[in-house]
Amino acid sequence: MDKWIAFSISIILFISNSSIAQQTNKTKDSLLQTATLETCLQYAMQHKPQIQQSLLDEQSTDLAIKSKLADWYPQLNFDYFIQNNLQLPTSYSGGKYGQSGTLSASGAYFSATQTLFNKDVLLAKRSANDVHKQAEQSLENNRILIKVSVRKAFYDVLLSQKQIELTNETIIRLEASLRTAYLQYKDGIVDKTDYKRATISLNNTKAQLKAQQQLLLSKEAYLKNTMGYMADNHILLQYDTLLMEKEMVLDTLQTINYSNRIEYKQLETLKKLQQYNLEYTKMSYYPSISAYGNYNLNFLNGNFFKLYGQNYPNSFVGLKLSLPLYQGNKRVYQNHSAEIAIKRLEWDLLQLRSNISAQYSQSLAAYKANLYNYLSLKDNLQLAQEVYATIQLQYKAGLKNYLEVITAETDLRTSQESFTNALYQVLVAKIDVAQALGIDN
Repeated sequence: MDKWIAFSISIILFISNSSIAQQTNKTKDSLLQTATLETCLQYAMQHKPQIQQSLLDEQSTDLAIKSKLADWYPQLNFDYFIQNNLQLPTSYSGGKYGQSGTLSASGAYFSATQTLFNKDVLLAKRSANDVHKQAEQSLENNRILIKVSVRKAFYDVLLSQKQIELTNETIIRLEASLRTAYLQYKDGIVDKTDYKRATISLNNTKAQLKAQQQLLLSKEAYLKNTMGYMADNHILLQYDTLLMEKEMVLDTLQTINYSNRIEYKQLETLKKLQQYNLEYTKMSYYPSISAYGNYNLNFLNGNFFKLYGQNYPNSFVGLKLSLPLYQGNKRVYQNHSAEIAIKRLEWDLLQLRSNISAQYSQSLAAYKANLYNYLSLKDNLQLAQEVYATIQLQYKAGLKNYLEVITAETDLRTSQESFTNALYQVLVAKIDVAQALGIDN
C-alpha cells in the first residue's frame, strides 16, 4: 500500500514539474532573446493585437464570401408535420354545409431550388476577389504603420541610451577635472573657485543623468507598447553604430509611384467595389430566375393510429421569375447615388496623390537637411574633442584657467549630444521618406 502511495505522489510531482517546465519554456519563448531592430519588428508582427485582429478580420471576410457564394449551390429543404383535427372544418357545397377533410393528417415535404440568375449572388461572385483584397490591404496597412512606429520607437530608445552613455562619459571627465582642481587647490596654484565650479558641474550632470534614466524608462514602455510586448523585463537593445550610419544612405533621386502606397491601393480597391455596386443597382432592372422542385408525402386517415397506412404523394417542378415593375423611381436614385460615390472616390484619389507628393517633398527636404546637419556636426565633434584635450593639458600645466576647461567641456558635450540627435533625426527622416514612397526600408 505504501508503495502505491509513493508511486502516486511521484506521478503527481512529475506532472507538476512538467507543467511548470512547459510554462517556463512558454514564458521564455515570449521574451526577446536579442532585441535588435529586426527581432523587435518580428515580435511586433506576431504579438501586436492590431495584427492579430486584422488576421481574424481577414478570416472572417473569407468566411463571409464563402457563405454568400454558397447561394449558387442547390438549396435543399425538408419540412415535416403531423396533425390531429379535434374538429373537422366546415365547407359549403351544393347549397349545403358539411364537414370535410380527415381527422388525422401528416406530411413530409422535400424541396430543392437552384438559383439561375440573381443580382445578389452575382455581385458576390464578381466582387469576391476584391473584397478579399480589401481585407488583405487592411492587414498590410496595419503592418506598415506598426513597423514605422516600432522603428521610430526603437531609434528613440537608442537615442536615450546613447545620451545616458555620453552623460556617464561626461561624469567621468568631470570627476577627473574635479580631482585636478582639488589637487591644484591643495598645492596653492588656484583658489576654491575652480574646485567649487567643478563640483557644481558634476552635481548638475548627475542630476541630468537621473532625469535621462527616467525618460529612458518611459521610452522603453512606449516601445514595448508598439511591439505588443507585455512582459515587465528590461529590454537591452543591440545595435551597431557603423551599420546605422550606413543605413542612413538613401537614394534621393527616386520618383513617386503612387501605386506603391497602401492607402492608394485601398482607394483603388474601394473604387472597384463601388463599380460593382453600380453594376448591382443597374441589375435591379433584371429579373431573378430560379428553378425549383418538390416531392411531397401526404398521409391522411380518419384513425390516428393508422395514419401512416396510406400515402397520397404529389410532386412538381417549376421555373420562377421575379421582376419588380415599379418602385417609385427607387432604382433610378440608387444608380445616381452609386455614380456619385465613384466620382467622389476619383476626387479622393486625386487628393491623395497631392498629399503623397507634398509628404514626399517635405520628408525628402527634412532628410537632406538632417543629413547635412549630421555631416557638419560630425566634423564639429572631432574639433571639440581635440580642443577639450588641449585645454585639459594646458590647465594641468597652469596655462589655462578652469573657466576655459568648463567652456571646452560644455562644447564637447553639446557636440556629442547634437551629433547623436542628428543621427537619430536622419534615421527617422529616412523612415518618413520610405513611408512616403511606399517602400519598406
